[in-house]
Amino acid sequence: MKESLIHRIKEGIGDLCYIWAKEMRSTVKDEGVLIFFILVPLLYPLLYSWAYTNEVVREVPVAIVDLSHSHKSREFIRLFNASPDVNATYHCSSLDEARALVGKQVVHGVLYFPPDFDTQLNRMEQSHVGVYCDMSLMLTYKAIFQTAQAVASQMGKNMQVALSGNPTDREDQISTQPLAFEEVPIFNTTGGYGNFIIPPVLILIIQQVLLLGIGLSAGTARESNRYQDLVPVSRHYNGIFRIVLGKSLCYFMIFAVMSAYLTIVVPRLFGYTSMLHPGSLIALMTPYLLSCIFFGMMLSCLVRYRENVILLVVFTSIPFLFLAGISWPQSSMPGAWRAIACLLPSTFGVRGFVRLNTMGASLSDITVEYQALWIQTLVYFFATCLVYRFQIQQAHQHARERIERLKQKATEERLKRELATNERKE
Repeated sequence: MKESLIHRIKEGIGDLCYIWAKEMRSTVKDEGVLIFFILVPLLYPLLYSWAYTNEVVREVPVAIVDLSHSHKSREFIRLFNASPDVNATYHCSSLDEARALVGKQVVHGVLYFPPDFDTQLNRMEQSHVGVYCDMSLMLTYKAIFQTAQAVASQMGKNMQVALSGNPTDREDQISTQPLAFEEVPIFNTTGGYGNFIIPPVLILIIQQVLLLGIGLSAGTARESNRYQDLVPVSRHYNGIFRIVLGKSLCYFMIFAVMSAYLTIVVPRLFGYTSMLHPGSLIALMTPYLLSCIFFGMMLSCLVRYRENVILLVVFTSIPFLFLAGISWPQSSMPGAWRAIACLLPSTFGVRGFVRLNTMGASLSDITVEYQALWIQTLVYFFATCLVYRFQIQQAHQHARERIERLKQKATEERLKRELATNERKE
C-alpha cells in the first residue's frame, strides 16, 4: 500500500513535469503566445509610459471673446495668460467665431466676457465670466477651468481688500481668508496623469496578456486535435491536478519575471512614485498571478479557435479598468457592476497595488484585497479543475468512439473477406 502510494506520487510528479515542459516548449515555439507573454509586457508599458512622460498639459490654446473691453477684463486676461497651463492664442469678436475654432480643434476652450462685465462690478454687483471647454480631453478642461477659477478667486480677493478699508494687512488677510489652508498633494505630488493612470494599467496588462496567451494556447491545442479537444489522450494527461498544476506552473514562472519588470523596473525608468516594500509586493503578486492564471485557464474552455480569444478579451481592457474603481469612484457604480467587478482579479490587484505603490500602504492596510485575491485563487482553481475534468471526459469519450468505429470497420472488412473467400470456394 505504501509502495503503491509512493509510486503514484512519483508518477504524478513526473507527469506534472512532463506537462510543464511541454507547455513551456509550446509557449516558446508558438509565435502568437510568445508575443503576448513576452513582447507585449516588455514593450507596451514602455510605449504607454512614454506617451505620458510630460505628466501634465501646458500652454493649452484658448480663444478670448472680450465684449467688455474694460480694464478689469484685460486684467483678467493678463493674469489668465500668465499661467503656464493656458495660452490665450486668439481674440475673437463673437462666440460663433470662437466656437468655429473649437470645432476645428485650433483651441480647446473659450473665455467669454459679457458687455456688462465691468459695469456690474462698478455697481457692486456680481459679474460673470463664461468658460467654455472642449470636454473630449479632461486634462485640457482641467487646465482651462482651474486657471480661470484661480484668477477669478484672486481678483475677487483684491477687490474685497480694496473695498474693505481695513487699516492693516493682517485684517485684510483675515477678511479674505478666514480659514488658512495650504494644498499639499500627498501621493501624486506632481499632479501628473502618468503617476495616476500607469500603475493600475501595469497591473491590468498582466491579467489581459495572461488571458490572451492562455486562450491562444488553448485555441492552438484544439486546432491541432482531431476532435478539437482541449486535452490530448495520453498517459501523462490522466490526472486533473497534474494537468492544471503543470500548465499553471509554466505560466507562473514566466510571469513572476514579467511582473517584477512591470511593477519595479517600469515605474523607476519613468520616475513614477514608488513606495513599494519587496515583501508586500511579493505577498500581493503571488495570489494575483495565481488568480489570473486560473481565471484564464477556466475561460480558455470557451476558445475554439485562436482568433476567438482576441474577440473575447481585447475589448474588455477599458471596462475592466473602470471597474477597478481607480478612474471612476467605486461608490458611484451601480450594485450590479460592483458585483461583476468582484469576479475579476484585476479589481483587487489594481486597488492593492496602487495603495502599496503610490500611497505607501503596508500589507495589513490591504487586507480586504489580499484576502479577496486568495479567495479568487481557490475558487478559480477548483473551477479550472472542473473544466479540465469535463475536457478529459470528452477526450476519452471521443477516443472510445474512435476505437469503436475502428473495431466496427475492422469487423466489416473481415466479414467482406470471409464472404469473398466463400464465394471463391463455391
